Amino acid sequence: MNLYSDKTNFLDRAIVACLIAAILLVPYSNLYLDASNAFFIDTFSVTQLGKFLCLALLALSVDLVWGYLGILSLGHGAFFALGGYAMGMYLMRQIGDRGVYGNPDLPDFMVFLNWEELPWFWTGMDQFPVAMIAIVLAPGLLAFVFGWFTFRSRVNGVYLSIITQAMTFALMLAFYRNEMGFGGNNGLTDFKDILGFSLREQSTRVGLFIASGVVLLAAYFLCLRIVRSRAGRVSQAIRDAESRTRFLGFNVEHYKVFIFTTSAILAGIAGALYVPQAGIINPREMAPLGSIEVVVWVALGGRGTLYGPIIGALIVNYAKSWFTVVLPEFWIFALGGLFVFATLYLPKGVTGLFQRQER
Repeated sequence: MNLYSDKTNFLDRAIVACLIAAILLVPYSNLYLDASNAFFIDTFSVTQLGKFLCLALLALSVDLVWGYLGILSLGHGAFFALGGYAMGMYLMRQIGDRGVYGNPDLPDFMVFLNWEELPWFWTGMDQFPVAMIAIVLAPGLLAFVFGWFTFRSRVNGVYLSIITQAMTFALMLAFYRNEMGFGGNNGLTDFKDILGFSLREQSTRVGLFIASGVVLLAAYFLCLRIVRSRAGRVSQAIRDAESRTRFLGFNVEHYKVFIFTTSAILAGIAGALYVPQAGIINPREMAPLGSIEVVVWVALGGRGTLYGPIIGALIVNYAKSWFTVVLPEFWIFALGGLFVFATLYLPKGVTGLFQRQER
């Protein structure tokens, strides 16, 4: 038992050390090394790595509810997209009169659709602090309301997973409608700058990468703190024996709502960091397939470990970027094969290999 604890602590430190090294070395390589240097990382790769870190944060948020609470959520794509839309709204408001139609008060898609004024929910989104509040509040409030009614109704297992997927699908269909005020099918795009810094500048891209890495580290430590706290221990008890935990006098619903809402907020922050690096946010981010793919990352890395999903997200998304360039038509088959392989031969994910070595 002590040996397993030592190994777990070692892996905790190893993933933190790797993230810190990346945060320090990647910007140095991009900004200070010459392109002819073997260790030079171009701006495109820096942006791609930054997006990978955001997706790793999304995987971490799913592991918090699936690995430690036992809730298989197939709807975290909705929380990710809501955070992304909140950031996208702020970025759209920064365009001002530099848009195609030159209207400083309305985004281009609203001018095209003959809107005469901003919807009420766009109010204040030109201010960064308001946007930050919306990034946390939008996914957090949705998760709180959804969890409050669902968990009090004692919906569990596969039924809960189906409901989370239905919620995501319903939101996707709603956001596709032009009258919702979120850009419809095209979504929000053509961003110019963030906090006054041009998104086309090399230094801005590096800054977003650093921000993604720092936030991922902070979220990792926050999740560690939660799972090692009393709330985390009760959550694991709920995962293993919910009825028994309830009979012992614990308010199971409150713990579920707390963990689920915290996880949704982390997913929303991941989406907010992803959007300025991707350059677009549209309803396709809410597609049920996307949420299912996140579950594959967590399963491959090893759920219930926190560091495993980070590893899984980086592996799968690197493979996806390679396949979509070299063999794009085979990617979906490769993803399915990877999931089947992990299910049959790596039931505890990649991190489960370390546990086997201990035995």
